[in-house]
Amino acid sequence: MKKTLIAAAVAVVSMSGIAKAESMITKTSPHSVTETIDRLAAAVEGAGAKVFARVDHAAGAASVDMELRPTQMLMFGNPKLGTPAMLAAQTTGLDLPLRVLAYQAEDGSVVVTYQDPAALAKNHGADADAKVFKMMTGALNKLTDKAISE
Repeated sequence: MKKTLIAAAVAVVSMSGIAKAESMITKTSPHSVTETIDRLAAAVEGAGAKVFARVDHAAGAASVDMELRPTQMLMFGNPKLGTPAMLAAQTTGLDLPLRVLAYQAEDGSVVVTYQDPAALAKNHGADADAKVFKMMTGALNKLTDKAISE
């Protein structure tokens, strides 16, 4: 019985990981992690949005004598999109401002990833087809494309 419960728990955790992975949008950048995030920050500010935070996870790891390949996250947003999203489902505030992660993969490539706004909407019981989530999708696509362009 105990083995069956453990197997069931492992299966549920594994499936939830798959679902989360499917809700992520991933792109490859020809630039370093730092340059990719610099370019993303410039694109965000150029679009009139605000950068709230930049987190260097590798520096955090180094501060506790651990190694992590280059990994940075940019948190940004615009109340013109965030407020309507929270009006649709106030708990979306848990996932706002938006976040984009850039990291160096094991093979040396630089990856940019972020949560699909449609998945964010579904996770909070909002209509994924609502205009605000479609606008977020378009904005994230354009901003990340600018960050990774040659």
